[in-house]
Amino acid sequence: MYTMMKALFVSLLQSRRTLVLGLTAGLVFLVSSGAVMANPSFWKFEWPKTDFKKTSIEFSEIMSGGPPKDGIPAIDNPRFTDVSKVKGLADTVPVISFTLNGESKAYPLGILMRHEIVNDRIGGIPVAVTYCPLCNAAIVFDARLDGKVLDFGTTGKLRNSDLVMYDRQTESWWQQFLGEGIVGSMTGKRLEMLPSRIEAFGRYKKAHPNGKVLLSAFGGSSFGANPYVGYDSSAQPFLYRGLLPNGIPALMRVVAVGDEAWSMALLRKKKRIEKGNLVLTWEAGQNSALDTRDISKGKDVGNVVVQRKTKDGLVDEVHDITFAFTFHAFKPKGTLHHTK
Repeated sequence: MYTMMKALFVSLLQSRRTLVLGLTAGLVFLVSSGAVMANPSFWKFEWPKTDFKKTSIEFSEIMSGGPPKDGIPAIDNPRFTDVSKVKGLADTVPVISFTLNGESKAYPLGILMRHEIVNDRIGGIPVAVTYCPLCNAAIVFDARLDGKVLDFGTTGKLRNSDLVMYDRQTESWWQQFLGEGIVGSMTGKRLEMLPSRIEAFGRYKKAHPNGKVLLSAFGGSSFGANPYVGYDSSAQPFLYRGLLPNGIPALMRVVAVGDEAWSMALLRKKKRIEKGNLVLTWEAGQNSALDTRDISKGKDVGNVVVQRKTKDGLVDEVHDITFAFTFHAFKPKGTLHHTK
């Protein structure tokens, strides 16, 4: 079973990599064919429960990412081990670190590359832990909405290169970067984003000695690898047809907080940025998840902490460490600080 699951995943991931390589080589056919197929008449065979009469977007904005519905399989029954028992995960490798109601868990990005969504419970609360590698967007959502508990899968579709998820209860489509329903009966609804961090495993281990760490859904002891070698050094994003930001590399990391963002280059230079009660800090010691295949050998992109000052001290703030083109695409009227 493990061998069959792994072979299926590799085949599906290869289809996305083939599409990506074709796009970067200038094979316009793949893009144009994706646009032709971007309509409900074609989709309804795969999505009979989705209400395509309700949408907040133009269907032409949707592209195929390569795999079909659930072709990149979400993890529904995650397995964890104690942080003290982890072997083979370097201290500088990035994880999504999340704490709620006294419980802490780490989700290695190498594993999230293969699945993009983990449906989990932490601190007694149902959550969706998500990661879109093409946007480097790592966001944790409260899975409760309007008195229901939702769980999510991957549509195999992208919008502005970002993961389009779906909830299995209504099969509505959701934009991961925004946490917003964009197609179906949940159109216009918003999921609550919860504060989390992308941080080096060593930092998580030190801060949460009793924490848990996600294990591979395929079994074995691997914490994954990067199939998108060299992606964050590319001049152009993959599977993206939108406008690019001016004055900043499209794939430079930015720290987005609401409608405002700061480039990683600026934060790295200043080490600390304050605006009002918002505090951003940067420290070295975290590998890029999107550089080398062996993530532990990736370039150092540093650790970012985003907090707000309160009467009780500093408290983690919802944010996203994404790419400049992603922020520009979804926040076209937002403010991006790059030089000062």
